[in-house]
Amino acid sequence: MSEGAQTTTGPIPIGQFVLLVKQTLKQDHLLQHQALRGEVSQWKVHNGNVYFSLRDEQGQMNCVIWRNSAVVHPSIKEGSEVVVIGGLDIWPKRGNLQLVVQRIEPIQTLGAMEEARRALIESLRNEGALDRPRMALPTLPKHIAIVTGAGSAALADMQQLIENRWPGLRVTVIGVLVQGQQAVNELVRGLAVTRSLAKPEIARRLGLPPVDAVIVGRGGGSAEDLWAFNLEPVVRAIMASPVPIISAVGHESDVLVSDLIADVRASTPSNAVERLVPDRHDVMMWMEDQSDRLGSAVHRRFSELRQHLMFMRTQLSHAPAKGLAIEQQKVTALHHRLNRSTDAMLAGQHQRLASLAATLNAAHPQRVLERGYTMVQGRDGRVLTDVASLQQGQTINLQFADGRAEADIHTIHTEEDTS
Repeated sequence: MSEGAQTTTGPIPIGQFVLLVKQTLKQDHLLQHQALRGEVSQWKVHNGNVYFSLRDEQGQMNCVIWRNSAVVHPSIKEGSEVVVIGGLDIWPKRGNLQLVVQRIEPIQTLGAMEEARRALIESLRNEGALDRPRMALPTLPKHIAIVTGAGSAALADMQQLIENRWPGLRVTVIGVLVQGQQAVNELVRGLAVTRSLAKPEIARRLGLPPVDAVIVGRGGGSAEDLWAFNLEPVVRAIMASPVPIISAVGHESDVLVSDLIADVRASTPSNAVERLVPDRHDVMMWMEDQSDRLGSAVHRRFSELRQHLMFMRTQLSHAPAKGLAIEQQKVTALHHRLNRSTDAMLAGQHQRLASLAATLNAAHPQRVLERGYTMVQGRDGRVLTDVASLQQGQTINLQFADGRAEADIHTIHTEEDTS
């Protein structure tokens, strides 16, 4: 190892380091749901798993499709141009880096859609929408709205979980289509309803508290099934919300544009409920604990004050005169200290002013003239400090300490002339 080499930690076992790399890869959403295009090579099937390389002229990467995790189009073969959606993983036993593919399609099927998705993300990034401040979820929501498929399994799971965590919480379900050609318009309509319900005046007319948080999403599906959440009208509707929105679309590995733009991204619809709706039992336990802590603190403080008062009463009853004398001595001592501090401060300021006066007096032009120097001025009173300011035949004023004289310039010599 070179003398200048430095390490951040360690040494640690290599297996532990590889697991750390694996964990880091898994936590990066960009590396876990990336659309890539390339040519298929080294295609082979083993025990139901598909192994291949995805390559182009600049590079390649080993890929795997685990058994039953993705549908492979029958037209895909060695040499096919494809678009895949997958995430990076590392096999700790061998340290092999590979792309785990969740979706693979011939480029004609998925390529155009993915290009549109990338263009939208780039547009949002350029306008600063991806970096805009996010709204925080309410600590105890009073009224939440859910925009999702009516009668869907995802909705049933969310409703059951809400009832388990906080029975009786006000929930408004806005059923919409979440896939197909009408899904975009339906989602935009549903989100417009939530904006209305978030307005206090409208909520009051309906006899409801205003909506203070929204969940929008659906269960899992193919890339085409989820694609409405990648389209600009839905994204803009999410951005227009006056209350925080949780995007909960598909499974944990699915990352949609709605996830990137929402205030909170949940891995699944159920996870959205867990992040938004507190568990009533946990809250009650916390409140009881805080109540006990507050009661103990108040009791302890009153006890301390009571003991202090008893002590003071005892002191005053045994030696009232002595106590007053001691306090008077303290006041007198403080008075003397204040006087001494004031005198010292004033003396210091007087000394500082005297020093400044001496410095200013020494720098006064009159003192300079008294030491034998002369100040040269033009007829207009301007001080002349160099020969470059003089001209032959010019009349100048010579200021001495005790008077003034006029002189005419006949000859001018510079330092170059005398050297």
